[in-house]
Amino acid sequence: MSKPTIILATSNGVGMGHLARASAVALALKDIANPIIVSMAGGIAEIPSFMGIRCEYIPGRDRLWMSREKWDTYLCDRLLALIEETDAKVLSFDGVVPYPGVIATKNANPALKLVWVRRGLWQKKPQRFILGLQAAMMDTVIEPGDIARAYDFGPTSKRKDAVLTSPVSLFRKEDALSRDDARRAMGLDLNRPVALVQLGTGDSDVNHKMTAALEGLIGWKDLQVVLTKAPIDKDGNSLAPTGLDIKVARYFPLAKVLHAFDAGICATGYNGVHELLPAQVPTVFVSNIRGTDDQEARARWCHDFGFALRADQADLADITKTVRQLQDPQVRAALSAQCAELPNTTGGEEIAKILCALAAETKALNPKTLTFKRLIIQDHINRGLRHVANLGIRRLALVYRFINPHIVGQITAQESPVFGDSTQPEQLRELIKSATRFEHLISGSSQAYRQRREDIAKAAYGDLVEIIKK
Repeated sequence: MSKPTIILATSNGVGMGHLARASAVALALKDIANPIIVSMAGGIAEIPSFMGIRCEYIPGRDRLWMSREKWDTYLCDRLLALIEETDAKVLSFDGVVPYPGVIATKNANPALKLVWVRRGLWQKKPQRFILGLQAAMMDTVIEPGDIARAYDFGPTSKRKDAVLTSPVSLFRKEDALSRDDARRAMGLDLNRPVALVQLGTGDSDVNHKMTAALEGLIGWKDLQVVLTKAPIDKDGNSLAPTGLDIKVARYFPLAKVLHAFDAGICATGYNGVHELLPAQVPTVFVSNIRGTDDQEARARWCHDFGFALRADQADLADITKTVRQLQDPQVRAALSAQCAELPNTTGGEEIAKILCALAAETKALNPKTLTFKRLIIQDHINRGLRHVANLGIRRLALVYRFINPHIVGQITAQESPVFGDSTQPEQLRELIKSATRFEHLISGSSQAYRQRREDIAKAAYGDLVEIIKK
């Protein structure tokens, strides 16, 4: 019996949580199915080469390459074409809000099983008002477990429409490299302490948090500080204080080399918590309060039960003070020992079994046309309300920009898209970040699929003068 094809789609969230969960599920599926990951997150560039999983990058609506309505049609067409090319039986979407284009895929292909992987710990954001309508369009809703679920009092916490699994993580004890092997893989000194910092950069408040956290590491004898991204602001100015030995290192998946680190400073996203703590890395969490994820609730749970330290994300002095506690070997030992008591993160395997069982079923949920129309109408209403709420802010911004003209950093090249099926991370990263429109194809696709993709691109972008292949 041939293995079923299952497509794992993810949005482009604030962090890597969606893509990391999909990757964990895909790895669990490899022996029993043919998983394909499609994502709007740039991190997908790392997956084909390192994990041996077929992938496609889809430019998100945030690229502003087309109108919102046209993008939803483009997304639906992309997914339908991929489903036809691969004979996929199940489409799983991991994201806060299933885009209308994702749900339209089910409406256009009633035989398809549509699954929503919906993380818990939501803040009370406007997206909560259409939870019921979105769930009604799904064959199954899955909630990946969260170690901090006891502190979940958000809009999903009382719902009964999801199947709850164990937490999902890319960290696996049996696959993780030893301390010394992990350090060799990252080019680190075997005999000096190492701290991992994953806070990101961008807006000024995020940059200030990075600097405050790094200041807390000053004075740690012989310390090596590892960052996954250079600590510089948008103007190229360093965010790192003097006196630290900083190394910018890229390794994917990072979960495999977590035993290299004596300490971690990280945002309290789903991904970071469910990798660092099962790896028993003593960690300070500095929450990111953007998006729907209630990182502060997760950080409080981790702190209250002794699994990690929580810094007040709104107090730079407290961030520095809390990070400095990691210099104490007794504090680190206590945190690491407590993390040994955490339950296994086997949610990836559990979700894989659910998806395979769905693929074996012959009957799919009949799409509810009326529900779909109500959902689209409500989506337009929500966008309209957000537009009204933001109108005053936008007008103030226009006045500000008139006084202080904005310097345009990148403009999308108005030229024919680049088509390619590369699986090399360096080339994929360059193509995804480029201002030129990039149309990614899964490796080994048919000529008919390539032609269909060209037709979809023409409908989205207009007539193509030339198809450029990479």
